[in-house]
Amino acid sequence: MVKARLELLKKLRRQTHASVSDIRKALEESDNDSSKALTWLKKHGRKKALRKEGRETSQGLINAYIHQNGKVGAMVELLCETDFVARTSEFKNLAHELAMQVAAMSPKDVDSLLKQEYIRDPSMKVSELIKQAISKLGENIVVKRFTRYNLDSNR
Repeated sequence: MVKARLELLKKLRRQTHASVSDIRKALEESDNDSSKALTWLKKHGRKKALRKEGRETSQGLINAYIHQNGKVGAMVELLCETDFVARTSEFKNLAHELAMQVAAMSPKDVDSLLKQEYIRDPSMKVSELIKQAISKLGENIVVKRFTRYNLDSNR
């Protein structure tokens, strides 16, 4: 039983990147049912993200993505609370994913970007992707602005 629970904990950790303590709590709350624990973790993550909203975001980075054809590109300014989080691979990856999203889907502004379906997982909105990162990294994260470039093929 202990070994099975440990394997379940490892599986949920790989899936969600949630903290071990959160996963243990989710397993306790769900009587070791992985699908119920996953639902609990998502709900708990959203609550954590909501508590972080409104906190000042003065650090961050700018990420650029150029599509392989070289005709479409995007730059995204993504902010967080500390330079420590801005340097993490998770934050850098989020910025890259958002730049790719902007290049692929051409949102008109930040609000429309947040409402779009995430290109890698259409069952999730971009805002949910950001909330997952907030939950994992423990800081408020904000898309400040972005720009998209498209080489006009009519030149």
